[in-house]
This record gives sequence, structure tokens and C-alpha cells, in this order.
Amino acid sequence: MKNVLTIAGSDSCGGAGIQADIKTFCAHGTYAMSVITAVTVQNTMGVFGCQDISPEIISGQIDAIFTDIDVSAVKVGMVSQIGTINAIADKLEQYSPKNIVIDPVMISKSGFDLLKPEAKNALIKRLIPLAKVLTPNLPEAEAITGIKIENISQMEEAAVKIHSMGAEYVFVKGGHLENDATDILFDGSKVITLPGKRFNTKNTHGTGCTISSAIAANLANGLSVENAVKNAKDYISTAIEHSFSIGKGVGPTNHFYMLYKKAGMINE
Repeated sequence: MKNVLTIAGSDSCGGAGIQADIKTFCAHGTYAMSVITAVTVQNTMGVFGCQDISPEIISGQIDAIFTDIDVSAVKVGMVSQIGTINAIADKLEQYSPKNIVIDPVMISKSGFDLLKPEAKNALIKRLIPLAKVLTPNLPEAEAITGIKIENISQMEEAAVKIHSMGAEYVFVKGGHLENDATDILFDGSKVITLPGKRFNTKNTHGTGCTISSAIAANLANGLSVENAVKNAKDYISTAIEHSFSIGKGVGPTNHFYMLYKKAGMINE
């Protein structure tokens, strides 16, 4: 079993962040480990507060993992401030894990700034060059590049620009476009278009966290980047299709749907 590390924030309602990452790693047959960067106050209705973990404790958590355990892949999620970003970048440069997937989490669905505006340049300069795969959604890609994205062509333009910032592969998620959910993967020379079906559900909490974690787990399990991304897209599509409500707002995806189905716990 491969060991996969998530470096991200905690979501108190369990649909996104560290909790979604751990569920996803486990669903892919990998051992889940975590470094917590922040504790958020949130539920299905939104994010209402955030307490950042000190850079020293973040660095210590990373040291504790890498000095003891073999790490096959790392997923980086919520990194809200410059000190957090620098601490993570310093340690990733020190330990040089093979597979780093970075989800540039910036704003929650409810509009809460999960990345402080002044920290954006630090993310671009310190973390993007470390990414084997970077996984921005459209608002994040727009914030990183300054390009207004309203179609596939502009997604490709943004991917090329982000690649020039140092990311080895750029996976731009098109869920914010109208019609079907088409994503693209750019490897520096060619664009792979990944069409996807859009499901009629409001329960999409944690989709970005989940797909980036699925990519990391797939890389840890030995898949190529292209196959890791394709399999992750299939996984999140199934999780969204069978998502469910747990509160008054945006519910989570179903991370273990296929496992429950194979175990005979779901009757359709």
C-alpha cells in the first residue's frame, strides 16, 4: 500500500479539505496521512471563520512524516498565508517527493477568501514551480493568469501561461462553464480535452479537493499523469452523480459510492 500525504485545511463538516482528501486516498487503496494548515469554521451553508496553524507547526508536521515514512505522493490544498506557503515550499524542496499535486484553493463556494490576497504571488512563485500537476478551477486560473475564461480556447490559453510559471502539467477544470463539464490537461506540448457530463445536483462540496486527491493517489499507485487525471475525473463524476444532502446547503460528494456498491450496501 502506498502512503499519500495531504497538506491542507480542515473542514468541520467533512465534505472538503483534509477530510475529503483522506476519504479519497482511502477509496483508492492508499494510506492517508495529513498535515493540517488551518482549521476552518464551516458547514454546508458556508465558511464562517478560519484559524491558521503556525508555520513552525506546519514545518514540524512535515518533518515528522518525511523523517519516518516513505511518501509516494503529496497533495497540497488550502494554504492561506505567505508564512504557510513558504514553510511548505521549503520542506517540499528539502524532501523532494516525486509526485506533488497542488490544488490552488483560493475562494470557497460561499465567497470566503481561503487564500489571503497578498499571498497569491507567493503561491505563484513558490508552489506552482513544485507542481507535477496543478489543478485550478476557472476562477483560480483567472486569478493566477489574469485571463478571463469563458470558453475552451481561453482555458487552453490559461493552461499554457500557468505551465510557463513552472508547473509540469496543468489540469484546468471547466465546471464553471455552461453546458457540459469539460476539462483540459496540458503537458507543455499538447492539450488533452476531457469532456464530462454535468449532473443536476447542488451537492458539489469538496469536488476540487477530491479530484486533486484522486490524482495524487493514482500517481502514487503508478499511473501516468494522463491516466491518473482521467481516472480521477471518472471517480469524481461518480461521486457527484451519487452525492447527497446532509444539511441545509451544499452537500458532499459520495467518496465511497463504488466501495459501498461492491459491498452490497447499495441497492439500485
